[in-house]
Amino acid sequence: MAIPTTRTKEEGIISIDNELCNGCGLCVSVCKDFSLIIENGKAVISGTPVFGCISCGHCMAICPKGAIKITGRTLSPDDLFELPPANSVAAYDHLLSLLQRRRSIREFRDQPVEDEIIEKILAAARTAPMGLPPTDVNVLILNGKEINTEFVKDFSEMLKSMKWFASKPVQALMRPFISRESAELYKSFISPLFDFFINNNEEGKNWITYGAPLVMYFYGSPYCDPADPIIAATYAMVTAESLGLGTCMIGSVHPFIQYGKKAEKLREKYLIKYKSREGLFVIFGYPSVHYSKGITRTFASETILK
Repeated sequence: MAIPTTRTKEEGIISIDNELCNGCGLCVSVCKDFSLIIENGKAVISGTPVFGCISCGHCMAICPKGAIKITGRTLSPDDLFELPPANSVAAYDHLLSLLQRRRSIREFRDQPVEDEIIEKILAAARTAPMGLPPTDVNVLILNGKEINTEFVKDFSEMLKSMKWFASKPVQALMRPFISRESAELYKSFISPLFDFFINNNEEGKNWITYGAPLVMYFYGSPYCDPADPIIAATYAMVTAESLGLGTCMIGSVHPFIQYGKKAEKLREKYLIKYKSREGLFVIFGYPSVHYSKGITRTFASETILK
């Protein structure tokens, strides 16, 4: 039985050219579905896969003779490309410098992000490891201050209709059913957020997407691994930094547009296809401020077991 996604519920189709196969076994070693075995010195389909071919393409990509082709689940041999040479890959020091230079930017120049830059960001984000293929990550792109302003206005109006949710009686009613930590976050963060967003938007101040010229919303589907949209969004952020843009993750919008009739209408208006367990808004633009110092960050814990 094939693993279902919103894009396909079929298995990938494995084709092996017996004349080209040299029986090296590399395809067998990388297929973790056990769809392939070596028999009489040649790769053959095992007939005993774990799930059925998911079209990850590993076997096709590693075969030195081009003897294997995978089709289906949105994959075809045309999707293969030659890997960039190893000497073109960024060294660790260069990568670390890029990551250290990145800071959350919420101040932008009044300058649109060019279409070719947007496509470069998306091209890099598509390479992110996103669960079982084909990925169920979706991206909404709000390109331009006008559409972003309209979205913020609609979002603020939706929050107005939900303001009762942040009231003290509702908090007291919810308290026995949520953890102490959730109650603390609700009181100190979620509840004040309603007034902050609504009041500032009424005064013409955008503290939701900060007037960014470009916003991307990465979200999943009912089949999607919750981590997948976050990983793709992270790739997009790092790529944007390499292209001279400032970025900032906005985590406060996604939770509010998942439930209720008002949220459903907002999703429909902006062509957001699914509710998603996890999702992330990222804002992009040319920064109007530049930092000269970085800040050392730490994990809550780092436990090494040997």
